[in-house]
Amino acid sequence: MPLPHLDRPFDYLVPAELDGDAVPGVRVKVRFAGQLVDGWLLDRADDSGHTGRLAYLEKVVSPEPVLAPEIARLARAVADRYAGSLADVLRLAVPPRHARVEKDLRAHAATVDADTSDTASTPDEVSAAPTTDTPPTHGVAAAPSPSAGVGAASDASGPTGVAAAPDPTRAGAASDASEPSGAPAPPAVDPRGWRDYPAGPAFLRALAEGRPPRAVWSALAGEDWAARYADAVAATVAGGRGAVVVVADARDLDRLDAALTGTLGPGRHVCLSAALGPARRYRAFLTARRGTAPVVIGTRAAMFAPVDRLGLVAIWDDGDDLHAEPRAPYPHARDVLLTRAQLAGAAALVGGYTRTAEAQLLVETGWAREVVADRATLRARTPSIAPTGDDPQLARDPGAATARLPSLAWTTARDTLRADAPVLVQVPRRGYLPSISCADCRTPARCPHCAGPLALPSAEGIPACRWCGRVTAAYACPECGGRRLRAAVTGARRTAEELGRAFPGVPVRTSGREEVLASVPGGAGLVIATPGAEPLAEGGYGAVLLLDSWALLTRADLRAGEETLRRWLSAAALARPASVGGRVVVVADGALAPVQALLRWDPAWFAARELAERRELGFPPATKMASVTGPAVAVADLLAEARLPDGAEVLGPVPADGDRERMLVRVPRARAAALAEALHTAAGVRSARKATDPVRLQVDPLSLF
Repeated sequence: MPLPHLDRPFDYLVPAELDGDAVPGVRVKVRFAGQLVDGWLLDRADDSGHTGRLAYLEKVVSPEPVLAPEIARLARAVADRYAGSLADVLRLAVPPRHARVEKDLRAHAATVDADTSDTASTPDEVSAAPTTDTPPTHGVAAAPSPSAGVGAASDASGPTGVAAAPDPTRAGAASDASEPSGAPAPPAVDPRGWRDYPAGPAFLRALAEGRPPRAVWSALAGEDWAARYADAVAATVAGGRGAVVVVADARDLDRLDAALTGTLGPGRHVCLSAALGPARRYRAFLTARRGTAPVVIGTRAAMFAPVDRLGLVAIWDDGDDLHAEPRAPYPHARDVLLTRAQLAGAAALVGGYTRTAEAQLLVETGWAREVVADRATLRARTPSIAPTGDDPQLARDPGAATARLPSLAWTTARDTLRADAPVLVQVPRRGYLPSISCADCRTPARCPHCAGPLALPSAEGIPACRWCGRVTAAYACPECGGRRLRAAVTGARRTAEELGRAFPGVPVRTSGREEVLASVPGGAGLVIATPGAEPLAEGGYGAVLLLDSWALLTRADLRAGEETLRRWLSAAALARPASVGGRVVVVADGALAPVQALLRWDPAWFAARELAERRELGFPPATKMASVTGPAVAVADLLAEARLPDGAEVLGPVPADGDRERMLVRVPRARAAALAEALHTAAGVRSARKATDPVRLQVDPLSLF
C-alpha cells in the first residue's frame, strides 16, 4: 500500500479458477480493509506464515506478467534507499495498463505463431496460458498497487564504496553471462571513435565478452556521443546481453534512436518515454518485457525498463536535473541505474562532456574507472577558448569587466560571420527583458499587487508581473517616482534583436522554451539559445559566445559552479576544433575555477576539486543528507519520532514554499541505510495514527537551500 506503515507484502489465497493466470508479475485486485484495491502478485508459495484466515484474490486484471522479478527487486532496493514505499516505486516502474495494446500484441503474437508453426495448431493451443511449474493455489504474496505516497529507506544506499570495478584495460572476473570453457570467442567489435580514448577499445571488448566493466566517460569536444553509446550497446548485444540507456530529453533521445538504428538495424531497440502517450508507451514497455528487443533507450521513464539478460546500463549527462524524478520517492536515474548494475552484475557507463561530483566519487572509490582522452588528442579536438576578464583583455578593453558583449566577443563574432561560419550565443535567461528596474534610481521594478518581479515581453510590450501575470501599465517607482524603465536582465529574444541590428543581413535564429531547434545550416548565421537548447550546426560552429556568466555563477545553490561548467562545456563542445578556426569566448573572469576548467577542458579536475570541498564542508555526495519538508509542527513531530543513527546532525530550519519549512539531516555515508530506515519508520508511525499534515521526505535532494 502507498502508506509507510503498510509498506509490506500481504498473503492471499488463489482460487482454483485463477490458478493459470495468477503468475508472479500480473496485476490483481484484492480485498483490503473492506475495499477492492489494485495490487501486484509478487510470488507464489506453498504455504504462508500468516496464522490467521487468508482472503482470496478477487481477480487477475490481466494475465500479462508485466512486473519482472528483477524489477521487483530493484523497486524494493530503490524504495529502501530513498525512504519511499514500494507502491510508489512500482508506480514509476510500470506504466498504466492499456487493454487495447495488450489485445493487439496478443493477437499479433498468435498470428506469428500460427504462421511459423511447422504443424497445424488449433486456436486453443495458440492462446492457452502456460501453466507449467505453477505452484499450489494458496499462500500467494500480493502487494496492493500504488496511488500516492510518502517515503521509506534501506541498506541499498547505492553502489558507491563497494569493491573496485574490473579495469576496462585488462581482463577481469567473468560475469554470470560469461561463456563456458571451450565456447566460441565473442565476435570482434570495431571500437571506431572509442580509439580516441586509451581505455575505450578495452571497455568495448569487455562488453562483448560479457564482463561487467564500469566506466565514467569524459567526452571530447565535438564527440558524437550518440554514436559512441551505440557502439557500446552493439558490443553488449554482440555478447548476448541487453542494455538500458537513459538520456535527459527528447532531443537526445532522437539522436540516440537514429544512432542505434544505424548501428543495430531497425527493430532491435525500443524507445520508452513518458512523452509517447499511454498507448505507445505501454506498447514499447510490453515489447521490452516480452524480450522482443534486447535494448531499451529513453528518458528517465526507461530507468526501470525490463530487459532480458541485462548487460549494460548507461546514462548520458547525469548532471542534468531532468534525470531527477519529481514524484515520490524522488529517485535519480543515475543512482537507480547504478543500483541496478550492482544487483544484476551488469556493466555501467556514466558519460558526459562534464563530470559531476557523484561520478567523481565513483572514480575515487574505485567503483568505476575513468575513460578519458590523452592531452594530445584533447588539444587537437578542442576549440580555442578565451575569457574576457583576464588582465590582457582588460588592458586592451577596460570596459570588458562591465560590458555584456566585450570587444573580444564582438570581433570574434564578426570575423566568424565573415568567414561564412555560424555563431552560437548562449544566454542563460529566456524571454525579452525578464527583469527591469527604474531608469533613474535602479530600484528593481516590482508588482504593486504581489511584489513579484516585473518583466517586459517585447520592445512595445507593457510591464507584467512574472508571478501573478497582472499588467502594470502606469508603473511608478515607489522610491523616486520615476516612470522610465531599463533592462536589469536581458533575455534571449532581446539579445537576438540587438545582434540582428548589429549584423544586418545575417540570419538570426532563436532556440529556447518556445521553440527548440534540432539543427541549423553551416553558413553564416547567428543562433541565440538558452542552455540546453543549443542546436547542432552542420560542420560545427565557428564561434561560441557564452554571455551573462554571472547569472549562472551567482546562483545560491550548492551545484552552481558544477552546473555552470556543464552548460558551458555542452555549448563549447559544438564548436569546431581550433585547428580549423573554432573559437569560444566566455564573458567571465579567467581566475574563476569553472572558467579555468573550461579553458583547459578539464572537467575531472573541477569535479575532484568540488568533491574535496564538499567533503571538507560535509555536503553530498561526500555525506548523506535528507530533507524533511512540511508544516513546522509536522516536521518536528516526524523528527521526534525518528530514531536517528549515531552521529546524525539536524540542520535548520530553512524556509520552504509557502508557510512550510525544511529541516536537513546529515549522516556519514556509512549510516545512509540507517538514516533512511529511521525516517521511514517515523513516517509509518505518523501514517498509522492518521496525521493530517503531509511531510515530504527526500534523500539526496538536488537542492538543499
